[in-house]
Amino acid sequence: MLPRKILLLFFLSIVLCASSQTSLTDKLPIDPGIKVGKLSNGLTYYIKKNGKPEKKVELRLVVNAGSILEDDDQQGLAHFTEHMAFNGTKNFKKNELVSFLQSIGIEFGSDLNAYTSFNETVYILPVPLSDPANFTKGMQVLQDWASGITFENSAIDDERKVVLEESRLGKGAEDRMFRKSYPLQYAGSKYANRLPIGKDSILKTFKYDAIKRFYRDWYRPDLMAVVAVGDIDLVETEKMIRQYFGSLKNPVKPRIRPSFPLMARAKNEGLVLTDPEATNIAVEFTYNPQKDQPELTLGDYKNGLAKRLFSTLLNQRLNELAQNSNPSYVYAGTGFGSFARGYEAFSGYVVAGKKGTDSALSAILTEIKRVNQFGFTANEIERGKKQLLASAERLYNNRDKTESARFADEYIRHFLEAEPIPGIENEFTYQKKLVPEITAQEVNVLANDLKNNERLFVTVQAPSKNQDQLPTKEGLLALTEKTLNTGVKAYEEKALAASLLAKKPTAGTINKEAKNDALGTTELYFSNGAKVILKPTNFKADEIVLTGAKKGGYSTYGVADKLNASFASRVVQQMGFGDFSPVDLRKFLAGKQASVTTNLSGLSTSINGSSSIKDLETMLQLVYLNLTAARKDEGLFNGWKEKQKASVEFMMADPTTSFIDTVFNSLYQGQPLAPVNFPKAEDFDKIDITRVLTIYNDLTKDATDFTFILTGNIDVEAIKPLLGTYIGSLPSKGKAGSYFDNGVRTKKGVHELKYYKGAEPKSFIFNYYAGDITYSEDLKLKTEVLTEVLNIKITEELREKIGGIYGGGFFGGITQYPYSQYTLVLQLPCGPENVDKLIAAANEEISKIKNNGAEQKDLDKVKKTMLEKFKVNNQENRFWAQSLQSIYVDGASTNSILAYEQALNAITAADIKATAGLLFDGKNEIRAVLYPAKK
Repeated sequence: MLPRKILLLFFLSIVLCASSQTSLTDKLPIDPGIKVGKLSNGLTYYIKKNGKPEKKVELRLVVNAGSILEDDDQQGLAHFTEHMAFNGTKNFKKNELVSFLQSIGIEFGSDLNAYTSFNETVYILPVPLSDPANFTKGMQVLQDWASGITFENSAIDDERKVVLEESRLGKGAEDRMFRKSYPLQYAGSKYANRLPIGKDSILKTFKYDAIKRFYRDWYRPDLMAVVAVGDIDLVETEKMIRQYFGSLKNPVKPRIRPSFPLMARAKNEGLVLTDPEATNIAVEFTYNPQKDQPELTLGDYKNGLAKRLFSTLLNQRLNELAQNSNPSYVYAGTGFGSFARGYEAFSGYVVAGKKGTDSALSAILTEIKRVNQFGFTANEIERGKKQLLASAERLYNNRDKTESARFADEYIRHFLEAEPIPGIENEFTYQKKLVPEITAQEVNVLANDLKNNERLFVTVQAPSKNQDQLPTKEGLLALTEKTLNTGVKAYEEKALAASLLAKKPTAGTINKEAKNDALGTTELYFSNGAKVILKPTNFKADEIVLTGAKKGGYSTYGVADKLNASFASRVVQQMGFGDFSPVDLRKFLAGKQASVTTNLSGLSTSINGSSSIKDLETMLQLVYLNLTAARKDEGLFNGWKEKQKASVEFMMADPTTSFIDTVFNSLYQGQPLAPVNFPKAEDFDKIDITRVLTIYNDLTKDATDFTFILTGNIDVEAIKPLLGTYIGSLPSKGKAGSYFDNGVRTKKGVHELKYYKGAEPKSFIFNYYAGDITYSEDLKLKTEVLTEVLNIKITEELREKIGGIYGGGFFGGITQYPYSQYTLVLQLPCGPENVDKLIAAANEEISKIKNNGAEQKDLDKVKKTMLEKFKVNNQENRFWAQSLQSIYVDGASTNSILAYEQALNAITAADIKATAGLLFDGKNEIRAVLYPAKK
């Protein structure tokens, strides 16, 4: 007989086991770390304390109202309302809001943003908490958006031009064809005529009350949520939400927010569309829409995992078909989703290659048919499960280092679509239990569901010049029905190699070890000439980032090898490494969190990778493979060439692409070694596989002077043996690396170029400023500040005052290699009627800074924004990896990181004046403009 104490423990263990068991009917909980509440006026709020990034809070205002709720005279006004939120509110006059937010370090269009969809409008406001008062001001901004937009008539009229410019940006071949197919695809539903951008005719002429009516009807607390995630106090934040939003009122007689059903098709329907500016031949198909069931229980959650598994495995099969010696298409993908809330439809997209539309559509539908008839294999499902669990484990391990924006997005989806938010810990527990239990039948039954909804809407979109090669609508439907009713063979796959490396390399030795206390790095110098820099961090609990670089790239090769060298790394990646094709490698790595890619540029040979802690050795093995075992596969090479040729065949039909290509051809004046910006189809036939491999191996099979940098959760002592095996063993020729200047230069002087192409009334201003200059880190930083100051003026003057652009601005900077130079580019998409006005306005802003320097208020905004970005980046492994590469490979000073704040704060308005005078000296400019084709 067991002692009483042991009996009691045995009884308790049984009770605890029983209480911990879960049932598929159990309701999914809400993460206990989230404070979810609802005010008396119906406004919902989500609050979570999260320290990544530090001293920052992500605020969101979510409005459960979008274009689907617009009346006939309001088409486009849900989106227009979003614009007006930045053009005058109760507490911020027109332009004051953006200016204020910039002053606390928030960048307009990057940090500060918003979007409008069919069913919702979401305002995005990340607030730095370096000054605690910013949080209060951020709440004030959200309150103003929710109830205090002023809609001054003059502001509405000014913003019409900006919104119409945004509409103009989307116009072109794809938009023209989409507007013909979309209403038919959603026929019978209000979705068919409520695209969020609206109608230009209404945007130009709507009465002021139309937009105010939309705001009154739908911007109300019972249709809103406030989200606050960040380095905050839950209790105080809840008090603030009650203070700022508790007094908001709903209308006395609120309009009912209806749902909008989709109509099921009774038969297959099709459409063949062409356009002279189309850049590829694409086929899309959508199955009948079905009511989407929200995930409320554990059983629903399990079904959702099975659906994710189904989509992943099918897309992997389609990717495999594209990566063979005789591909039927360039690219294909499928998924579940819909524009319509509450519905989902299975859909697919395939870009045809040389074999045409029939081959592309038949191939993707045949693969769906194969899955429908035979399901997925046990090996496929097992690999898919490993991938799901590996991803879940990575999220769980990094749960305390998850970025606040990610949580905020999740809570938005919960409010709008009832996406479950049980929390990372719970989800990991569920997946560890449920994923192994998912049966092949549970995955494959989804294919049967597709069979039940097999009423397809199929479209072909293609260049007009291919009209004669396209099927008719009747032929398209006949092919669809024939493929869906044709028998198929079961999927077969070959066996994989047992390990990445056939033989473990002989480890190299560490000749020297040093520490840099200022940077927090350990430097290891190996016997083969390779150097490894280790920087342990706690930014993520389960992340290791790798970069590697060596001076010397393909610019050392001559004209005869230009294409072979330019495409060498891309070709090799398509053929695989060691015993593995790209498809085999993907299968082998299933369930592992490790990836590596190699890139050859004109200047350098580089490698990038990342892994979890437990898959670190796998990542290092991939490094060894990438640098020593490029694989030759004639079939995959030829298949890749055919896909590339099909991808670029019609590229120049796009007016903007053709224009930029012409500009760069003019810039380089036909120099034979000029960079390949837009390859031609015939270029790929000139690539020689043998020569490609020779060039690749020449550049990668020499560890001398190769510097590898690893940042993340690293144990320096534990990693040394692995580094010796996979880095210290790399072959070495003893050749020191160096940057090579092949003499290619852009032309000197001032030149103008006018280019006419395109059916739409669209122009594009492209001003290019370049020249030789003496490089310094100080000048590089000042140039970055100058471009951001100019971009503030572009927004204020060219967008807000003139209303001539939606977006655009300056970018570029100063580079040291292969020679010291600066390159600045001004890009302004606009209407042809505004070209001269915008060029004059941009030149005036440049002149003001050259003559007077930057306005202090603008300089302060830029400094604040750049400093806030630096603080966030400074807690990221990738940022440190790239920065350390600049220091250890390119010779940048440690001050570029360690004294960044001091250097930035030291910059004066006079410095920006001097920098502008240096860079905008009027000596070397290309002033290019795209105009519509002449009638």
